[in-house]
Amino acid sequence: MIEPATSAPDHAAGQAPPAEPPRRLGPLPIIFLLFVAVALGVMVYRGIETRTSAQAALEKNTTSNAALDVAVTHSKRITGDQEVILPGEVQAFTDAPIYARVNGYLRKWNSDIGARVHKGDVLAEIDAPELDAQLLQAKANLATANANLTLAQTQATRWQGLIKTNAVSQDELDQKIGALNAGKTIVEADEANVRNLEQQVAFEKVLAPFDGVVTARRTDVGALITAGAGASATELFHLAAIDRLRVFIDLPEQDRAAARSGATATLFLNEFPGRKFTGVIARNSNAIDPTARTLRVEIDVDNPKDEMLPGSYVSVHLKAPGAANAIVVPSNTLLFRSEGLRVAVVKDGKAQLIPVKVGRDFGETLEIVNGLNPDDTLIVNPPDSILPGAPVRVMDSGK
Repeated sequence: MIEPATSAPDHAAGQAPPAEPPRRLGPLPIIFLLFVAVALGVMVYRGIETRTSAQAALEKNTTSNAALDVAVTHSKRITGDQEVILPGEVQAFTDAPIYARVNGYLRKWNSDIGARVHKGDVLAEIDAPELDAQLLQAKANLATANANLTLAQTQATRWQGLIKTNAVSQDELDQKIGALNAGKTIVEADEANVRNLEQQVAFEKVLAPFDGVVTARRTDVGALITAGAGASATELFHLAAIDRLRVFIDLPEQDRAAARSGATATLFLNEFPGRKFTGVIARNSNAIDPTARTLRVEIDVDNPKDEMLPGSYVSVHLKAPGAANAIVVPSNTLLFRSEGLRVAVVKDGKAQLIPVKVGRDFGETLEIVNGLNPDDTLIVNPPDSILPGAPVRVMDSGK
């Protein structure tokens, strides 16, 4: 059987063949492409995250290294009396240089340094032959004046009897009475001269004017002695009464309320560690020194055993009435800047420089009038180079 002839394709007749349909990718290539895209995204994300973490770590490390290590303490609110501590100057209750009252040569001395003497004791004797001769002459003049006075008295009495018989004139009687009065005056003058020379001769013995201790002897046997005091005279002895002492302090003007007469003061000496002495405020100068702005205060201290010596250094502790709700800080927290006093306060890990006004000085602590609050965190011994806002790292916390 003969099959019919098939028709020729259309392109044989001069027409273009039809386009082939696009090939679709299978599931495996698509999964592969998605995996590559995800891998690239993860790599990019990790790269960005790594750089961000490194930058953050660098910044943290830089900030940490830039932070200043500081020790801190805290401001405190206190009430009641406050203690004022000041250096004191110890002086003898009575202290005097001993000079000679007559010229001459030192015959002998009886007391050396450290000797305890009583009022009226003879410290030394001076040889003054010229003065002794003057006294002898004055006594002779007094004897002559007394003889003349006796004669004038006799003549005046006789003439008073003769005047009754008119044996003598009234003028002669008046002369005799005048001579009697003149004789009395001469005797009185000579007696005064003798007493004066006797007192001067008594000064040949140098006496202790009060009970005390000889702290200096500045003469020796045979030394030429010049009477009086000053550049031309030489101090013979120095005498101090130390059974009771005076301690002087210069109290700051803001603490003058502590200078209450009769108040108790406590004293400490370096040579007696842990031991305290008690004194009483006796008086003050009632005037502020315009230069130092301080008040001079005297404290009297009994010293029966001579344990405290004049010239010693003492630490005096006084009680001063405290201001209401006073705030105190250690003195080593202050910064002295050209713009004024500052305190470095730690806030949020940074240093803030706060201006403050200081009230009373208690020695190791200071009263702050304004600028701080209780329990503020203060930097101890802040460096001069510290700046406001500087990062700090607290290493130690004080009480």
